[in-house]
Amino acid sequence: MLTKGRESARVLRRASILRQLDHGQKAAQVAANLGVASKTVRAIGRRYEEEGLESALYEKSRPGKHRALDIGQSQRIIAMVCGPPPRGWARWSVRLIATEAVKRKLAAQVGRETIRILLQSHELKPWREKNVVHRGTE
Repeated sequence: MLTKGRESARVLRRASILRQLDHGQKAAQVAANLGVASKTVRAIGRRYEEEGLESALYEKSRPGKHRALDIGQSQRIIAMVCGPPPRGWARWSVRLIATEAVKRKLAAQVGRETIRILLQSHELKPWREKNVVHRGTE
């Protein structure tokens, strides 16, 4: 593993820590050799003893933040934006889209930043009317 270079730098550093600990070096020595904290060396050594090699080398997966909108909700909001704005409004704004999406029950709640990112990902700029494809209003 240490000679092939196909692993991330973190994994290689952890493997090097384990190798040096296996050769009988103290945690402080290993820390000085590799430029990490002694606490890190001890934690990796402890994790190896308690949970095994895989756990000592690789991090556990971390839960990510859930998407604010599912694909269906996103599509319905994009379809809404491609239509005409509500009465009394000349064009869509990010704030208007967020409030209308909740009002029309397209999403339970949605923030302006979520809407902004959604529009950006679809390259839509509804505040510039020529960039939005409107359904025919005949």
